[in-house]
Amino acid sequence: MKRNLRFYFALLFARATALAVKLVGRKGTSMPGSWAIILCPDFLARMPKPKHVVFITGTNGKTSTANMVEDVLTDAGVDFICNRLGTNVATGLASTLLAESRFWGKPKHEYAVFEVDERSAPHTFRYVPPELLLVTNIFRDSQKRNAHADFILGLLDEWIPKGTKLVLNGDDPLSSRLAPENERVYFGIESLQGDRTKVENIVNDLAACPVCGGALVHDVVRYHHIGRVHCDACGYRSPDRDFLATAVDTTRMTLTVREADGEHVYPLANKDTINIYNSVSTVALLRTFGLSPEQIAESLAHHGIAETRYHEEKAGEKTVIRYLAKGQNPVACSRVFENVRDAAGKKAVILFLDDYFDAKHTVENISWYYDTDFEFLNDESIVQVVTAGARHADVYVRALLAGIPAEKLRHMRDEAEAPAAVTEEADTVYVLYDIYTIPLAEATVRRLHGRFDGEKGGADGAH
Repeated sequence: MKRNLRFYFALLFARATALAVKLVGRKGTSMPGSWAIILCPDFLARMPKPKHVVFITGTNGKTSTANMVEDVLTDAGVDFICNRLGTNVATGLASTLLAESRFWGKPKHEYAVFEVDERSAPHTFRYVPPELLLVTNIFRDSQKRNAHADFILGLLDEWIPKGTKLVLNGDDPLSSRLAPENERVYFGIESLQGDRTKVENIVNDLAACPVCGGALVHDVVRYHHIGRVHCDACGYRSPDRDFLATAVDTTRMTLTVREADGEHVYPLANKDTINIYNSVSTVALLRTFGLSPEQIAESLAHHGIAETRYHEEKAGEKTVIRYLAKGQNPVACSRVFENVRDAAGKKAVILFLDDYFDAKHTVENISWYYDTDFEFLNDESIVQVVTAGARHADVYVRALLAGIPAEKLRHMRDEAEAPAAVTEEADTVYVLYDIYTIPLAEATVRRLHGRFDGEKGGADGAH
């Protein structure tokens, strides 16, 4: 699409906005892109793009996967731009393109890697068509935004360009069926400890065959609908996988992936099931992109999961773990709850589940609590659950309904009081928090240090 006077006015205004933002010391803001799109609604279509564009999307895992992909590409010397410090919607893409272009918009780089929110497909895919698209998985998500998985699948099906090559999760019967006419490769995992044949989670977004509506047989269940399925009535079955993790060694932290040219071993960043899938998807995308197994393996050995999503440290004799439990997302929280249950030792759990913005300004829809498997926290190894925040009483009620004994529960309005409530009986203290409450989690860990090893606790005003 040709540039016009409106585009150039928006471009110049956005550049002035970016300069103002820089002068006041703010980073990672999407404000320049927001103004560009306000002033020129088709700004993304008119803005010149790098020659090769890669998108990474999905309900869960897209940020961790995008970070790993970008780390490996950086180590490999690939000249690319990304929105790692900005938002993953149209305004964030616009801001990144602005920041990484010459004055009149010509791209400085040949490649772009963008994490893209799946809900924003109508506003991004048609304006910035990707050459490669990785979809990690599709689930129901926030009640306010995209609670219905079929709605998100419909958006993606409608807006994925015909020429885009797809890298899809062959163990996700939902996202694996996206854009059936497009060229694709599949990734997956052959077997994991704990594989079962029955969906035990509250949420199951695929209870019937997606082709004929008949009875769906779950050959392997990893979590929720992720696994391997088939239908006896119409013959539908999960697809074969081009990148198959044939061995997952959580002791040596390695991943063996069978590819077209044989098997290759890669470092494994984290042993949680979602993060194993993130590692396999990273390998699949980078190999499809054209990197060698040696380039990928050497780089992954030096990188891991971002500390803002998972971090372990010692506070006196206790292990303290910060663990992101994505707010208003029942699947993400259920995965974290199950991982905490399965971890060794006696554990105490601090829950900060309130949405940061809803807690401050509006009433939060708490129905997602009842799609979340709080029942995983009802385990002998979990000696205490502490919940704090504006809706602490609602979480307390949900925990009681999950069967957690009242004597194991503590709840309070003030988040700063949570560390003092933690029992001495626990060997490990988990602090579970939302994307927007990272500072709260960090302040809580400081207070735990202040209690257990004498370090000065964090200041008030943790948000």
